[in-house]
Amino acid sequence: MMDLAISGKRVLVTGGTRGLGRTTVLALARGGAKVVACHSSAGAAADDLSRELKELGDQHHVVRADVTAQDDVERLVGCCEDALGGLDVVVNNVGVAGEAPVDELSPEEWNRVLDTNLTACFLVTQATLPLLTEGGSVIYVGASAALRGRPATAHYTASKAALIGLTKSLAKELGPRGIRLNTIAPGVIDKGEGQGPPPHLRERLAGMTALGRLGTPDDVAGAVLFFASDLSRYITGTTLNVDGGI
Repeated sequence: MMDLAISGKRVLVTGGTRGLGRTTVLALARGGAKVVACHSSAGAAADDLSRELKELGDQHHVVRADVTAQDDVERLVGCCEDALGGLDVVVNNVGVAGEAPVDELSPEEWNRVLDTNLTACFLVTQATLPLLTEGGSVIYVGASAALRGRPATAHYTASKAALIGLTKSLAKELGPRGIRLNTIAPGVIDKGEGQGPPPHLRERLAGMTALGRLGTPDDVAGAVLFFASDLSRYITGTTLNVDGGI
């Protein structure tokens, strides 16, 4: 097995208690990283993750914070500083989906999706900069739909496409400080827990990929581990499609 050399890295993962985030948090922790996982609401998912992380060591923390609110973001960053002393990696995984025809898309729904998928990433990135060491890695979890578009998802697609532009701009701005920024763009991912595509669409969607299958959270977590590691030390400002070759 290739050693990704993430042991000892200090990592913040937003949206870390479900689906892609949960898988990523556990993969990082099992690889020896020290992880702060952020979630927005209390519940069984956060409790279960806390228990599982406890089995991997006492250096991991699960913190409740609304990353669309600046005060909560500042509190979250303070928790990272207190618990880890600094950060080497920030994984902006938090996100929400939404569907609405454009003529029915309300400003409230537009703002809900943009605030979570884009503004929260900006707030977390800005607030964590003082904690990021030289060689630090900031990772955004976008979507391959941002490159293709999809009917009735203008707000979702726009938010994920904006992450690509944010990545390119900040990569050039923060590169002189030794900080890398990259976006991962998953395709259709079967997240389990009823979060995958409906059964009647699974076969058709899988058939659209070159590999003939849907993605898994582990597929996305593998890309996160790569960007978190020093194997990607000369890669910045890029978007990596994890979509099976759509």
